[in-house]
Amino acid sequence: MATNPTTPAAGSPSKKTAVKTTAKLGVFTLMIMNIVAVVSLRGLPAEAEYGMSSAFYYLFAAIVFLIPVSLVAAELAAMFPYQQGGMFRWIGEAFGRKAGFLGIWLQWVESTIWFPTVLTFGAVSLAFIGLDHTADSHLASNKFYTIAVVLAIYWLATLISMKGLGWVGKVSKIGGIIGTIIPAGLLVVCGVIYLATGGQSQMSFQGSFWPDFSNFDNVVLAASIFLFYAGMEMSGIHVRDVRNPTVNYPKAVLGGALVTVLIFVLGTYALGIIIPAKDINLVQSLLVGFDNYMAAFHMSWFTPVIAIALAFGVLAGVLTWVAGPSKGVFAVGQAGYLPPFFQKTNRAGVQKNILYIQGGAVTLLSLLFVVMPSVESFYQILSQLTVLLYLIAYLLMFGAAIYLRYTMKDTPRPFRIGRRGNWLMWLIGGVGFLGSMLAFVLSFFPPDQIPMGSNSVWYGVLFGGVALFVILPFVILHFRKPSWVNPESNFVPFHWQKDPESQARLAQAQKEFEEKGE
Repeated sequence: MATNPTTPAAGSPSKKTAVKTTAKLGVFTLMIMNIVAVVSLRGLPAEAEYGMSSAFYYLFAAIVFLIPVSLVAAELAAMFPYQQGGMFRWIGEAFGRKAGFLGIWLQWVESTIWFPTVLTFGAVSLAFIGLDHTADSHLASNKFYTIAVVLAIYWLATLISMKGLGWVGKVSKIGGIIGTIIPAGLLVVCGVIYLATGGQSQMSFQGSFWPDFSNFDNVVLAASIFLFYAGMEMSGIHVRDVRNPTVNYPKAVLGGALVTVLIFVLGTYALGIIIPAKDINLVQSLLVGFDNYMAAFHMSWFTPVIAIALAFGVLAGVLTWVAGPSKGVFAVGQAGYLPPFFQKTNRAGVQKNILYIQGGAVTLLSLLFVVMPSVESFYQILSQLTVLLYLIAYLLMFGAAIYLRYTMKDTPRPFRIGRRGNWLMWLIGGVGFLGSMLAFVLSFFPPDQIPMGSNSVWYGVLFGGVALFVILPFVILHFRKPSWVNPESNFVPFHWQKDPESQARLAQAQKEFEEKGE
C-alpha cells in the first residue's frame, strides 16, 4: 500500500488566473506523482526470499493488477468528475448503494487494519537507532516494545490529524522524499557499490527468473505483493488535469509502473545480495540490510540516520492515511449512510468520532501480539487480512467498470479505455478481476516460510475478519434511518435515482461544475 500522498496542488488554479485556464499536468509530473503514491519499502523482504524469481512476481502483479487498476480507475474518475464518493460512487452507480457502501467501507477498514503493520515497521526502524545492532535486533523482536511504539505513534498521528490537514500535508510530502524515495535509491546504490568493490553476493545470479510453481508455498507468500501496488486508483482523480488525457494518461501510468517495478526489483535484489535467504525476516531485514551495507563500507554510524529517515517516512504516511479514507466514509455518512454520531466534527472540521473509532480498532488489533508467536507472524497475518479486504473492493470496482459500459454507455468519458467498442475494457478489466481473484484465494493459505503457530489462529483471524467486516456495513444499512441524512450534505444523487428531487439536484450539480470551468 501507498504510504505517501500525491501532490494535490499540482493542478490547482492560481488566484491570478482565470478559473478556466487551470494548469495541466504533463506526463512526467503525473508519472512521478504515481511513483511517490505507490512505492513503499517495507514489503521488500517478503520477496527477497525468492531471489532472481522475485522479478517475475513483481512483473506479474504489475501486468494483472497495477496497470488495470490505474487505467480502470482513471476512466471511472473521469466519468464522475463532480460526484463525490470515489469507490462508493463508482460501485454504487453500477450495483446500487449497498454494494457502493461495501466498497468504500472495505477501503476504510483495510486502511485501519494496515496501520499496525506499517507501524510495526516504524517500531523496528526506531529500534535500530542504537549503535549496538545485536541489542537493536532483540529489541525489534520484542512484542511489548513493538506494541507500545505502534500505539504511541498511531495516537500521536491521530492527535495531529485532529488539527487539520494543512500541517499534515507538508510533513507527508517531506516524509515521502526523505523516508521512501531517498532510502530506495540509496539501497540500490549500496548494492551496486558492494558488488563493484568485490563484495560476496548472498543471492545466486544463476537462479531462474521463473519461480518453482511446483512449490505451492512460494506462490502463497508472493500473493501479498498485490498490496504493494494498492492505492494506485487514487491517481485517477487527476485524469482531467492531464494534457490530452487519452494519450498522456496511459503513458504516465505505464512509465510510473515501469519505474515502480524497477525500484521494487532492484531494491529486493539489493537485500538478497547482502542477506542470506534463510536469514530474511519480514519485519527487520530492510534495516538489517542497510546495517550490513554500512558495516561493509565502514560507515556503521550512518545506520541510525537511515533508521530515523525510514521511521519519519512511516509517520508521514500514517498521518496521511489516518485522515484520508476516513474522510471518504465521513462524506458518505453525511449523505445518510451512518448514524449522526459518526458525522460529528471538531472545530477544525475533522471527523473526530470516526477517528476515535478507528483508533480503538487499531488498539484492539494490536493486542493480537499477545496470541501470535512472533512480531513477524503478527505482521504477516494482518497484511494478509488487509489484502483480502482491499481485493474485495477492487473486484467490485473492476466489475462496475465493465457493467457501466452498458448501463451508462452514452455518458461522456474524457478518458476511455479503447476508442471504440468494449473489448479492451473487457480485456483490461477482466485481467484485473481475475488477477485480484487469484490473489484473494491464495491469501487464505498460511505460508510455511513463517512460523504462524496454530493454523486455527490464522484461519480464524482471516475468515472471521473477512466475514465480520463484510457483514457489518449491511447491518448498518439495515438500521438506516431518514434522520441520518445531514441537512448540510450536498451529496450528488446516483444517475439511477429517477425521482424529481434527485434529478433536479443532479442537474444543478452538473451545472455548477460546468460553470466553474472544471
